[in-house]
Amino acid sequence: MTIETTRPVAPEDDVIDVEEVGRLDQLKTAAKARTVRATAHARVAMARQREVVFARVGAWFATTDVTDARLAQEIETKRRKTQQQGETELRARIRVLREKLRHAEGDQATGLAIELAGAESQIQLRQDDDADRFKVTGRDLGRARWGKKAGRLGAVALGGFAYLNGVAAEPLLALASLGAGPLAWWYLSRPVTEDEKQAVIPAQAVGHDGAVLPAAEAPDTGTPFVPDALAAMGRVSLIKPESGRVQGEKDLVTALIKAGIVSEAQRDETHLAGVIQPSGPGWTATVELPRGTKASVAVSRVEDLASALRIKKSRIEISADTSDDGHEGRFVLWVANEDNPYGNGKHPSELIAAPVWDFWQQGVPLGADARRDRHTMHLLWSSLMIGGLMGYGKSYLARLVAAAAALDPTVRIIVLTGKTGPDWAPLRHIAHQWIAGATPDIIRRVLGVMEQTIGEMQDRGTELDRLYEEDPAAVPEGKITPELAKKGMGPVLLVVDELQELLDGAALVQVAIEDEPEGGGRPKTRSGRDLMVEAFARYVRVTRFVGGMGVFITQRPSADSVPTKLREVCAKRASYRVKGDKSSKMVLGDDAVDAGAAPHLLGEASKGVVVLDQGSEQGHVTLKADVIDLPEFRDICLRGRDLRITAGTLTGDAAEYGKEDAAAAAVRLLLADCLTVLDQAGVDRARTERLVELLAEHHPGRYGDLTRPQLQARLRDAAAGTTRKLGAIDGMANPNGYTREQIAEAHGKTGK
Repeated sequence: MTIETTRPVAPEDDVIDVEEVGRLDQLKTAAKARTVRATAHARVAMARQREVVFARVGAWFATTDVTDARLAQEIETKRRKTQQQGETELRARIRVLREKLRHAEGDQATGLAIELAGAESQIQLRQDDDADRFKVTGRDLGRARWGKKAGRLGAVALGGFAYLNGVAAEPLLALASLGAGPLAWWYLSRPVTEDEKQAVIPAQAVGHDGAVLPAAEAPDTGTPFVPDALAAMGRVSLIKPESGRVQGEKDLVTALIKAGIVSEAQRDETHLAGVIQPSGPGWTATVELPRGTKASVAVSRVEDLASALRIKKSRIEISADTSDDGHEGRFVLWVANEDNPYGNGKHPSELIAAPVWDFWQQGVPLGADARRDRHTMHLLWSSLMIGGLMGYGKSYLARLVAAAAALDPTVRIIVLTGKTGPDWAPLRHIAHQWIAGATPDIIRRVLGVMEQTIGEMQDRGTELDRLYEEDPAAVPEGKITPELAKKGMGPVLLVVDELQELLDGAALVQVAIEDEPEGGGRPKTRSGRDLMVEAFARYVRVTRFVGGMGVFITQRPSADSVPTKLREVCAKRASYRVKGDKSSKMVLGDDAVDAGAAPHLLGEASKGVVVLDQGSEQGHVTLKADVIDLPEFRDICLRGRDLRITAGTLTGDAAEYGKEDAAAAAVRLLLADCLTVLDQAGVDRARTERLVELLAEHHPGRYGDLTRPQLQARLRDAAAGTTRKLGAIDGMANPNGYTREQIAEAHGKTGK
């Protein structure tokens, strides 16, 4: 066999591969295109950064980051400080003059008296004209803004001058500043934030990515904020080159005059503290009334103001100004942009998904107000009265409190409801005491529970006194602590629903207040209603410092259903929609309604909206409460039961209720297993011995040790009756046993 070999021919230097050249050209072209694109992107990015930097720096020099509201506040604060300083100097001078006058005689005394009178008159003049002195006009705002611009420009000039002097003295400073330049550029070119879109760069339009759009595409934002309701007043042209604050203020004052809150003669004495500005889904303004005019006047004329503004009264909220500068002649007005700012949907409570809750620290999450601000109530050391018309959400608010308490195993719960029904049935799993109804026997039982509870809480107070003597640090302020609560001295929540039904039922009961007289005759008695009101009020008063809390719910706000003696000791009060301001005052009290709380102004669409007065300096708040539906409430209570079993705090009726529930469950399980094994065996009857065998085969762990007498006894207790004659079966003529029919009948009686 011949093998031929061929040496490969080396390519000559002048031979060119055409395909290879084509690929190289393509790669060069692609690289060049990428370079061009990268350069273009870099230029665009640099241009955007440059626009952002220029816009941000320009905005800072133009002081557009400072709102009129902030300027007005600064001016007013400065004027108040100046006035206080002047008054301090005058008072010091008056003290010196009085001291000199005490030792002066003749002409010298006359001169000092004249000088003293002049100084005192200056003090009086300062106090009389403080309203006009603090009033901020558009001209004041303009001067303040130009002063701020000059200050910033001067600061930059001074900084530049200091830098040049520093470089001249130390040249290395110039090298150090080279690193600061890129850092400053990066900081100034960062994307525009949401706040800067509205405040820092209001004259520029900003894209979704934070980049500043070209000026040609920017919207016109030079028009000052004026609410539609005020613009519709038509009194002042809004295109005058004046401050939007002044124009809006004039329009608002016109509305106050038309509403009868102030008179036309008081126009110049009425002004705003600050400016009209957006606030959530609406706008707000703080109004300074003329001397001698109370803010409660505005509160009582909400409907008149709504008419003047041509809007519904449900859109207006008026409250006292509780800020440091607030006083009785100043109120805060908030106007919603729509008729129902609370919305129509339900907001589920966060308690629904919470595995456990700290009632001490986390309180009760309630819901959101019209401005979308969330609110929490801390009930510890106080009690709550809830009133309102039927069907507007009272039980839902009380359920929020009960749910938060249910998820804290240190809280003991007592439930007293004037009617039976499922509303509070889930609490039977955890309630130390649970009573429903208003019959005479139940009324006496309620009075007994209250007497027992108050006695136990007073014993707790005695124990706190003993602990304080032994270790004062363990009982700060003489109150229970979370540490003591974990040891069994936890808060006690008393839930009283259908208060009016309990009081009506108690009014029909006469309760003996002394033993039968020795000489015979009838013992002295008192109305059960009076005793019940006193018991509830006494519970709130004497148990507060040892952890006693109460929630009282009534649906007929009147002098009978909301006793003043009980309402006055409840520091927190909540009212859903009622008819008339008298009913509002029955629940919330005169002070809260006079301060602007107005549940009587809520309409048909206000279901779930509650006016809450927590008795604090912040006054009342109107909010839409979160919702926990009944099935979800039951799940929460079952979690609360497990928490209490683990913590060893399941007591009273709940412990017994659990035992009964467990026994009933065992009965249902036995009957269900009997039906299952009969069906699996394909028979409709079985001897007792055979049924025992079938059960043991089906579930050895549950019925492995079960005997015939034990099964007979358990089925008898389960209402299945005794054994029956079965006829011919298993080779026997007529043995005893059980039929499927009798077991199914007993199982049907269990309700499952």
